Amino acid sequence: MSRQESNAKGLRQALSEYDSKQFLKPFGIPVVEETAVADAGQAAEAAARIGFPVVLKGLGSTLLHKTEAGLVRMHLFDETAMKSAAEEIAGQAGADLEGFLVQPQVSARREFVAGMFRDPEYGPVVMFGLGGIFTEAFSDVVFRLAPLSAEDARDMIDEIRSRALLDSFRGEAAADLAMLVSTLTGISRAALEYPDVAEIDINPLLITQDGSVVAVDALVVKAPIAEGKKFLPAVDPSILSALFHPRSVAFVGASAELGKWGYTLLTNAIGGGYKGDIYLVNPRGGKIAGRTVYKRVTDIPGQVDVAVVTIPAAKVPDLIPEFQQKGISYMLLIASGFAETGEEGARSERQLVEQARKAGIYLIGPNTMGICNSHISFYCTGSHVRPEAGSVSMVAQSGNMGNQLLAFAELQGVGIRAFCGSGNEGMITIEDYLDAFEVDSLTKTVMLYVESVKNGRRFYESARRVGRKKPIVLLKGGQTAAGTKAASSHTGAMASDTRVFNAVCRQAGIVKVDKPLDLLDLSAAFSSLPLPRGNRVAIMTLGGGWGVVAADLCEHYGLQVPELPGELIREIDHVLPPYWSRANPVDLVGENDEQLPVKVIELLANWDGCDAVINLGIVGRRHMLSRMVASVQTADPDCPEDFMESMLASLDDFETRYIAHIADLMESCQKPILGVNMLRDEKDKTVYTLEGRQYKGLFYPTPEQAVKSLAKLCEYQRFRKKENRRSPKA
Repeated sequence: MSRQESNAKGLRQALSEYDSKQFLKPFGIPVVEETAVADAGQAAEAAARIGFPVVLKGLGSTLLHKTEAGLVRMHLFDETAMKSAAEEIAGQAGADLEGFLVQPQVSARREFVAGMFRDPEYGPVVMFGLGGIFTEAFSDVVFRLAPLSAEDARDMIDEIRSRALLDSFRGEAAADLAMLVSTLTGISRAALEYPDVAEIDINPLLITQDGSVVAVDALVVKAPIAEGKKFLPAVDPSILSALFHPRSVAFVGASAELGKWGYTLLTNAIGGGYKGDIYLVNPRGGKIAGRTVYKRVTDIPGQVDVAVVTIPAAKVPDLIPEFQQKGISYMLLIASGFAETGEEGARSERQLVEQARKAGIYLIGPNTMGICNSHISFYCTGSHVRPEAGSVSMVAQSGNMGNQLLAFAELQGVGIRAFCGSGNEGMITIEDYLDAFEVDSLTKTVMLYVESVKNGRRFYESARRVGRKKPIVLLKGGQTAAGTKAASSHTGAMASDTRVFNAVCRQAGIVKVDKPLDLLDLSAAFSSLPLPRGNRVAIMTLGGGWGVVAADLCEHYGLQVPELPGELIREIDHVLPPYWSRANPVDLVGENDEQLPVKVIELLANWDGCDAVINLGIVGRRHMLSRMVASVQTADPDCPEDFMESMLASLDDFETRYIAHIADLMESCQKPILGVNMLRDEKDKTVYTLEGRQYKGLFYPTPEQAVKSLAKLCEYQRFRKKENRRSPKA
């Protein structure tokens, strides 16, 4: 009972509803018990055996969406109603009718949908969400890649907006969650064991009054197994390590003209303090910046580790034999004019990559804006920004975005381990960088700006593996709902590139952000703070209003603000005036005694009832004081100038000691402590590095940045805990 359906991908075979359920049943999917019959008489007999009331459906290999076609009759209570319904269905279906399907009438008000489709980049994708006639209307669906663990399935169930319908609801029992999990993992197993199954659609998946789960309709579509997409071979992580640690660099296409890439990159590397050997290559020879210019690569007297190439695209292939002769294995290909220009450019890029691969040459790009390794003062990027050395490794698929992120990192004090503008990724892809970051001991946090991935399944697997050890913070560019994946099922129709990519991020533990500055905020948090054990937050504020705002933000982002226990209140009573709030947030009531915030934050950090502390308005007061001093000096010439200056110095000293105290508390309590400046100017940084201390001072401009960052830390910690439960050795 099947049909052959032609589409752009070849022959597809849609199983009948009956055959679809028989296929799914062995995988633990609770399909309704039913009988397939040939005519109205057999239908009446089957109904008598099943027991009225029943449901009658038209059955045929071309009859896929029967409800929409009017081929379903429900609540049939006797033989007369059965025969009448059969006649109506037969008239509606015509020659396509091959028989009838008789089912018991299942009473349920809660309808869900579950299914699977095959994504060309990521493979089998499982879906779950609100079903029935509301599937498309409310679009309340979630996705995960197969294979699906029980934990993944539970995450899907908890993620839908209509999750409350699965609890006890208006006199109906809570859904059997174990059966729902079994259904989703069963769909996953079916997809993996039968690679010719292109789509699975179960809609509706009913939750009955007693909480039972029943699949009353199903569709399985088979298709020829597609030929596997050819992906670029993986690059050994040691190759990337060598690219970022050159002992000597040749600038091929070096220029003396201000504004040219061959001048910008050269002067950035020299100005940044790179200590390795630098060679310049240009057919004109002569001197640039007082250095000898060689006419050919082979004229260079010394060994070259990395060549930075800025010559026109058409001339790049001619360099390959010279590089091979000179023994240069690594090329940073700045030149554009390749795949980003269209098909002809893409063809030229493929030919160049193949030529380089045969010659044993590895290239970054083409169309890259450069790389940097702050730890060896190697700054070779299109903008003269030089962030300090740190533990954040960054890759950007956009040169402009990379420039901005590096500049923000420098301004905010976010230390960079290494940066690469990956360009067109003709040879070295985002997946290769992830593999390299996994084994790099100096990389503690990974920051990515991604517009597309070359190998979706490998990206997911690498990210999930890396994410167990190090947080990955990602901003996705070009987020579009790029059409449906398939037309036969609700599952395929509800999927989009954005939804699938978001599911990949959630399942892999990637911390996905929506704005460029969120990347820096999160990278600062992950590189400066210990991870929270849970989501309970204590708040300390110099003024009540900020505390209220912070508490509201915590609730919005899924963080708890627990009540203070009596014992802690009594301890704080010994520190603060009697009119303090006696609640969380703890309001310091505007007191200027420097010891109050030091003592209170220590009490909060040591409180077992919280997992993190946010302090607001303690740091940054020197800006207000400096303005006050300026006003006093203008208004009152008799005010002693040395006294005012000593006040400023005293407050500066306090803030330095306070930040160090916070770092010490984080080390002893292993809890993140985040701050919000009262005021800040362009000289203030977000991150304060403290010599000899494991953690850093972290102070954001706004409460929202602090709370949002803490919420993302909690999100990542939940992923880590889940992965540890799955694989304790990970």
